[in-house]
Amino acid sequence: MSKIKDTFERLGAKNEKGLVMYLTAGDPDLEKTARLLFTIEEAGADIIEIGVPFSDPMADGPTIQRASGRALDVGTTLEGILNLIDEVGPSLNVPIVLFGYYNPILNFGPKRFAERAAEVGIDGLITVDLPYEESREIRRFTYPKKIDFINLISPVTDGERLGRIIADASGFLYYVSVTGVTGVRDELPADVRDQIVGLKGKTELPVVVGFGVSNPQTAAKLGEVSDGVVVGSALVNIIEEYGNKGDLLYEEVGNFVSSLKAGLKGG
Repeated sequence: MSKIKDTFERLGAKNEKGLVMYLTAGDPDLEKTARLLFTIEEAGADIIEIGVPFSDPMADGPTIQRASGRALDVGTTLEGILNLIDEVGPSLNVPIVLFGYYNPILNFGPKRFAERAAEVGIDGLITVDLPYEESREIRRFTYPKKIDFINLISPVTDGERLGRIIADASGFLYYVSVTGVTGVRDELPADVRDQIVGLKGKTELPVVVGFGVSNPQTAAKLGEVSDGVVVGSALVNIIEEYGNKGDLLYEEVGNFVSSLKAGLKGG
């Protein structure tokens, strides 16, 4: 059983929904990223997505674009991120999902990447710009290493393609709530809950909702119909604001993650 599957089964037994937190590795630097990972886990995250900074993050809005820029400015690389996970991963209990774009993996070498990712304990992978039809490029190396390849489903994914994606999916299905880039939003589409319910009727995999989820109220509401939520930009905004304010950074991040998790626990 994968660590991600085990996590959702454990949560389901407690009538609890999953909290997936995203941060960009190297923002503001890798040393602080290491401490943030432990802060986020201790505050209640069930899975952590570690973003690999990229110079052309076309799926990300201004918040994560700025985070990628800050991380690249201090020299963050894919190899450095893998080394960081190798160092701190054994002390973390939550699954680690690497989130990013295919170009850094292509430059690293897909086979070499899969071997190193498995070696350091990465549990899942999201390559946001690699269409399902092209994903065998990397899946043929990650599947044998038992790394879940997590697919994105958007509101415009048609039924026939959805069926093919679900047939090959593992870990969880990531439902993108909006037809746009990542970022904090005041409101999500009115039909997002209906879309989630419809998707859950087509798969036994957990369905997790991301893009635009930014506060405890929205997280709790989506948790009523999904198996979990992903929160990224709202956390990255806190890191941007408090990144150079010492221990206040970890205090603010911990308080925010705790507030999100509170609404996802079973009653």
